[in-house]
Amino acid sequence: MRLLLDENISRRLVPALQMRLPGSSQLALLGLERSTDRALCDYPSKHDLVIGSKDDQFQRLVAARGDRPRLVTLALGNASSERVLAALLAAADSIAAAFMDDKVGVVTVGA
Repeated sequence: MRLLLDENISRRLVPALQMRLPGSSQLALLGLERSTDRALCDYPSKHDLVIGSKDDQFQRLVAARGDRPRLVTLALGNASSERVLAALLAAADSIAAAFMDDKVGVVTVGA
């Protein structure tokens, strides 16, 4: 599984994620921070990425589309970057297992 972190999650987490989730990135690192909602949904689907976000913007987009992209919603409140990283790393196996089911589109971490 490769994560594409929303711009509301620090790009500084990407190097730490690489050991456990190689190929992960962040929207700004890919030049996607000003993309349309459609592009933000299409890019991860085309590149086999799972979006990781702390807000509900992507959850609404995924629900409206009824399909991809897959989404990890971080229900951690106003958490530090270190807490976000720890939560993602701790949940990596369960997230990957959940997405083995094609019917699963959203996984919540921290709820």
